[in-house]
Amino acid sequence: MSNLKHWIWLTQRRGIRGQTTVRLLERFGSPEQIHAADREAFDTLGGLSGEAVRSLMNKSLDGADRILGDCDRLGIRLLTLQDATYPERLKAIAQPPLVLYWKGKQFAFDEEVAIAMVGSRKATPYGIDVASRLSGELSRRGALIVSGMAEGIDATAVRGALKAGGPVVSVIAGGLDRIYPWFHRELYEDVAAVGALFSEYPPGTEHRGSHFPVRNRILSGLSVGVIAVESARAGGTLLTVGHALDQNREVFAVPGPIDAPMSEGTNRLIQLNCAKLILSADDVLCEFEQRFPGKILRADPLSRYAAEQRLPEPEEPPAEPASKTPTERKKEAPAEEKVEYLRWADCKDRLTDDQRELLLALEDGPLGTDDLVERTQIPVRRVLSALTLLEVDQMVIGVGGKRFRAAVKLKME
Repeated sequence: MSNLKHWIWLTQRRGIRGQTTVRLLERFGSPEQIHAADREAFDTLGGLSGEAVRSLMNKSLDGADRILGDCDRLGIRLLTLQDATYPERLKAIAQPPLVLYWKGKQFAFDEEVAIAMVGSRKATPYGIDVASRLSGELSRRGALIVSGMAEGIDATAVRGALKAGGPVVSVIAGGLDRIYPWFHRELYEDVAAVGALFSEYPPGTEHRGSHFPVRNRILSGLSVGVIAVESARAGGTLLTVGHALDQNREVFAVPGPIDAPMSEGTNRLIQLNCAKLILSADDVLCEFEQRFPGKILRADPLSRYAAEQRLPEPEEPPAEPASKTPTERKKEAPAEEKVEYLRWADCKDRLTDDQRELLLALEDGPLGTDDLVERTQIPVRRVLSALTLLEVDQMVIGVGGKRFRAAVKLKME
C-alpha cells in the first residue's frame, strides 16, 4: 500500500485531473508505482500531455512533506482512496477525490442518512427561513446535514443543524486553514467541534472560483439525497443537482413564487420532473425509511436549550429570594440525582474533545456557561454547541438559570 506522501505527490501533479488520474491508477495500480514509473512507461500509456509527463517525472516528495507538516501542525487528518474508512458511496462516483483533508469527528457515511442542502448565495428571507427549518427538522430526525460554507443557503443549513443539536459536515473549496468568507470563522470552529470539515485541497490553498464546481461533486457524492432550496436559472446549485443526478442520488427541491428569480431554478427542476417537490422533512425522509431502518427518528420537540438557539450571551442565574431560611431551602432542594459512570475508552469515538472537557468540568457540580468557558478556556460558541449535543444525548441536564449538571461521569483510566 502506498504511503501518504505518494498520494499527496500524485494530487499535486500538473495537467493530471479527473479521468487521467483514474487511468494512471488503473494502469499502475498505486501512487507509489506511478511515482516509480519512468518516461517510457508514461509514453506507452499515451494520452498524457507534455505538461503531465514533465510533472510525473518530477519525483521530489518535498512538497508532500511540507503538506504533511502543515497538516500535523494544524490538526488536519487525511483520508485516501485506499483507506478502509473511505466512503463507498463517494468512491463509486466518476471522479472520487484521491485525498480528503478533514477535521472534526469521523463519520461512517455509508451508514448515514446524509442529506446535502444547497442553494443560492443571494438567498431571500423566504429561502433562509425554509433552509433553517428544513435543516433543523432533518437533523432532529437523525439525518446528517452536508453543505458548503458559503453565504446564503449553505451557511443557513449549517446553522440550522447546529441549532437543532445535530452534527453537520461542510465541504469547502480551499484549504481547511483558509476561512471563506472570512466572517465565517466561528462557524468553521463550530462545525469542526461537533461535526466535520472536508476538502480535497491541502492547507494553504485559497478558495478559487474554479474550485467550487469541482467541490460540488463531493457534496452530492457523500450524500444519499440533495435538496435545492433556492436557485436562479443557472449557478452552482444546479451544477450540484447535475452531479447528484449523474450519481443516481435522490433530488428534492423547495418550490417558490413563480415570479421570484431565486426560485426559477428550483421550480424548473420540479417542472421537468428532475426533483421531488418537498414541503417538510417528512417528504425527504420517507424516501429512506426502508433503506436505513432505525436511523430515522420521531420528530420530538426541541430541547429547551436547543430552542434558545445557542444565545451568545448567557444570562446570570437568578438570585435566590432572601426571604427563605436555610431550613426552607434545604427542604425544597431536589433529591440528589443518580449519575452514570462511563469509561472514556468506551465513548471517546462519539465524544468530541470539547464535550469531554465540559463533562470533566461539571463533575464538581452544576455550572453556568460563563463558568464553563472560564474553566475550560473553550470559546463560548463551541461551549454552547457542545452543551447542545450533550443535552440531546442526555449526558448533561439543565437545572435552571442557564446552568447545567453532568448526568454522567467519565472514568479516564
